[in-house]
Amino acid sequence: MVDGGMDGLAQENDDARDHAALVARICWHYYKEGQTQDVIAQHLKITRKRVNQLLGEARESGVIQIAIAGPMGPCSELEARLVAKFRLRSAVVVPSPIGDTDVRNLVGAAAGRYISERLPPGGTLGITWGGTINMAAQSVVRRSGERCRVVLLCGGLAESTAINPYDNAAMMARALSARCYYVTAPMFAPTEELRDALVSSEPVRSVLAMVDELDIALFSAVDLSEQSKALEYGVISRETWRSLREAGAVGDICGHYLDRDGNIVAHPVSRRVVHPSMRDLIKVPERVLAAGGLQKVPIVKAAIRAGLADMLITDEKAAAALCDG
Repeated sequence: MVDGGMDGLAQENDDARDHAALVARICWHYYKEGQTQDVIAQHLKITRKRVNQLLGEARESGVIQIAIAGPMGPCSELEARLVAKFRLRSAVVVPSPIGDTDVRNLVGAAAGRYISERLPPGGTLGITWGGTINMAAQSVVRRSGERCRVVLLCGGLAESTAINPYDNAAMMARALSARCYYVTAPMFAPTEELRDALVSSEPVRSVLAMVDELDIALFSAVDLSEQSKALEYGVISRETWRSLREAGAVGDICGHYLDRDGNIVAHPVSRRVVHPSMRDLIKVPERVLAAGGLQKVPIVKAAIRAGLADMLITDEKAAAALCDG
């Protein structure tokens, strides 16, 4: 009788967790992605009436406020698997988008919320560039009067692209009412000699040295797949892209090109990047990597192996590939 009672209680707990996860998933698709109830019902293989009922339940219970809040995330099992497999500090996994929604928007929004919760008053945040960081800057909860600092951990681009590093940093700093520090140099110097001269000059040297003062570093991952945004935006040429791949690189984190095992790839372009050293980045107390999409899986895995990420924010398809790979 006692055993049966315990089994029944365990089943009730499992059912409650499954129900909470379903509610959280429906809320994510509806409020974050803007999907219709019909699309959500078809995707989850339930009725539209059930979707509507659970959205009403979420509103009445307070799960839906300004942001989605609940007792657990919709992908909590994957989060636990990621933490266990890669020995991470923590992980946040968001539902993969339905249709053509850009996964960077969803992962970036989760990153903005995470930074809002974790960056202490008066804290210093280091960021890289990319669409995910751009969305994180749009999603961070606004602050004022806390004397935070934002440090851009890469150089700029002479020609503005869809996502510009300086714009990312300025947007994040405005949201946090923070003082912003830029690396006043190009992302890639024309020559290795000029790169060394820039890194040793003021104010570039002093800004790069601020990596020692960071509380959190928020990294994005640049992949070298055919879908690479660095290639699409013209940050690197197709010739450079091809030679990096031939050298074994799967992508870069803050300008450090890595192979599948997380080793730095020897390549001429990597000696022209203006950025903090790998040694300094690894010493940052909290290293958050925000990257979603299956094309990012190799560079995400490489970054973790290199010690550049102890906290991961990604989507469920990428998370599943990481756990099963």
